[in-house]
Amino acid sequence: MDRLIAAINATQNPSVVGLDPTEALVPPQVVASFADEVRDSVETPEEAPAAQLAVAYFEFNRAVIDAVADIVPAVKPQIAMYEALGPAGIDVYTMTCEYARQQGLYVLADVKRGDIGSTAAAYAHMLSGVAAGDGSYDPWNIDAVTVNPYLGTDGITPFVDAAKSSDKDVFVLVRTSNPSSSELQMLDLADGKKVYEHVADLVEGWGADSIGSHGYSRVGAVVGATHPEEGAALRARMPHTFFLVPGYGAQGGTAADVRGMFDRDGSGAIVNSSRGIIGAWKKSGEYRESMSADEALELVASTAREAAIDMRDNLRMVL
Repeated sequence: MDRLIAAINATQNPSVVGLDPTEALVPPQVVASFADEVRDSVETPEEAPAAQLAVAYFEFNRAVIDAVADIVPAVKPQIAMYEALGPAGIDVYTMTCEYARQQGLYVLADVKRGDIGSTAAAYAHMLSGVAAGDGSYDPWNIDAVTVNPYLGTDGITPFVDAAKSSDKDVFVLVRTSNPSSSELQMLDLADGKKVYEHVADLVEGWGADSIGSHGYSRVGAVVGATHPEEGAALRARMPHTFFLVPGYGAQGGTAADVRGMFDRDGSGAIVNSSRGIIGAWKKSGEYRESMSADEALELVASTAREAAIDMRDNLRMVL
């Protein structure tokens, strides 16, 4: 986690941009502009729509990354948006991660894996790479993954081991921002704790032997911005656990809501915004259907940068 904290300190900005493109978030001109290129490259006509959208996603992501790379420390691509497009989408996911890393960004793969035994170990190769001759090959170009803890310790250990071997990080779901999370996470246990509090204690323990120079382990926690009081209590409960805080912006979380999830030095957390940044062009009032694809991408980039700066400044004010 030291590398992430160093990147945050360098930008003075504890925010991460979620790269979660959908067809509705990419200007239609951008998608349409790749029709001829894709039609000539696919083997069957049925492949064309997904491939065309995948190429558009990459150009969209590249525009956003170029716009924010000097003001944010990290990006968080959500793999579901890419898997929905099949193999072409997976290619674009890996290309996006590689491009973001080339621009000096910490890449947090939002994959929320959760399984046991050999399956968990296979998933964990996202962190450790795959065997290639006498060494290994890292096809994903990522620095961290998100994981689901509800299969217990043997579903987490392979990821922690892979993170240690490759000097990467893991973020475990603890108190998530979605409305129905309380159906499980707020249940009472026999010892008086809530389920999410028990998970929090497990997470703090899973990272206990990997605490870095800044006092945080390589096993982080996902704690939603929409639960400010619980988040502040978790900050005290998990002194060595770095927080990934989703739910800012479009989901209703504010800078004031997340203040308690940082430590007294203003460290200990990074806050995610996805649609609020990559979809800012839609609310700008500047978009026109008559725009060219290049003009539309320029608008995506300029509005994403403005939104990212606004988020940074709001966080700085409360910290």
